Amino acid sequence: MLSGSEILSRLLQITRKYGPCSLLKEGKSKIPSLSQILTNDQTRVKSINSKFSNQQSSVGDSTVQIPANSGDSYGTGNYVVRIGFGTPEQNFTLEFDTGSDLTWIQCLPCNSSNCYSQQDPYFNSSASSTYSNISCGSNACTQLQSSGYGQSSCTTNCLYQVQYGDGSTSQGDYVTDTLTLSSSDFFPNFEFGCGHNTNGLFGTTDGLLGLGRQPFSTVSQTASKYGKNFSYCLPSSSSSTGFLAFGSQAGSSSTAQYTPLLTNPNYPSFYFLNMTGISVGGQKLSIAESVFTTSGTIIDSGTVITRLAPTAYLALSTAFRLAMLNYPPAPSYALFDTCFNLSGYTTVTVPSIVLHFSGGTDLNVDQSGIIIQATSTQYCLAFAGNTLPTDLGILGNMQQHKYEVVYNVAGGKLGFGAGACS
Repeated sequence: MLSGSEILSRLLQITRKYGPCSLLKEGKSKIPSLSQILTNDQTRVKSINSKFSNQQSSVGDSTVQIPANSGDSYGTGNYVVRIGFGTPEQNFTLEFDTGSDLTWIQCLPCNSSNCYSQQDPYFNSSASSTYSNISCGSNACTQLQSSGYGQSSCTTNCLYQVQYGDGSTSQGDYVTDTLTLSSSDFFPNFEFGCGHNTNGLFGTTDGLLGLGRQPFSTVSQTASKYGKNFSYCLPSSSSSTGFLAFGSQAGSSSTAQYTPLLTNPNYPSFYFLNMTGISVGGQKLSIAESVFTTSGTIIDSGTVITRLAPTAYLALSTAFRLAMLNYPPAPSYALFDTCFNLSGYTTVTVPSIVLHFSGGTDLNVDQSGIIIQATSTQYCLAFAGNTLPTDLGILGNMQQHKYEVVYNVAGGKLGFGAGACS
């Protein structure tokens, strides 16, 4: 058991991948359209539900903070942080994902036919005095293989492979080296993937930081220092800055409300919550709680748009349309079927949406997570319905804007603290 003085914390900056405050170099990354973002988001959700349906049956006293800036308003749903690997330290910009466990970066050798173009030079393992391959027969490799991230064909060195919901893939060596979050926060023998064959929708980022629950995730590997306690705040605008915090600073917001953080042994990576209801304009909708428990709900930083069970979404969209009767309807757009033509309006009154969770916890969704601009005149309700009532509900990152989302994994609770970033 760790005492408060033994658990440290750090805070890192988060940025949107394509925004003006992004850590990515200007001009090297093509900003995807909203339609492309939504298509990729739906592919990820389908992958999550495919896995789901196939198997369904103490905080410390100091901190590290990584800055996190928002990108283009709708350029991407992903957020990035800047961290270091190796000795001496080589710095990289990584997307972070609470729905993934494995951390990986692209490494030399990495030619243009096997790897995508990224902002920084590829990681040079030969320039690091602390780099080491993990052997194929080691416990670490066996653990990786049993989780579905390892290649069973390895003979000498451990090999990893991962495929994401949007079809992106990465594979290479499973290795150890020093992870550096700040000048005073570093972790020798950190396990991660050194990618030599990677393709997909990573923009010009250098890899991915896995914040899931499995033993080889960043959360688990830094647990001796941070006590499995982290939080983030995702900014709503393209010019704002958020953060990713580890340790005692996570959850420092005095406004945070907490709900139980649930586990599902069939899905060890995901963070499950118990959603109990939805209110629109101050009125709680008539939705049976069984609608939410039938599917279950996860919170996911890598899914953009919140997905609801069909019955819950129908009730939400119906109530939202009634509250927006003063504005003309507009055609559907991609995932969105509740849209309005707001051209010519200098002010628009948008009804509040509150998501209710067990423990009496309410998430009063910021306006940036309620309505989204699809075209110059077309604005849509920024929620989507699942196809089946058994499809997994997902609290997406757009509906988490401006809140400090606190993952107290050891304490079994998740909190929402309002107004932590803009």
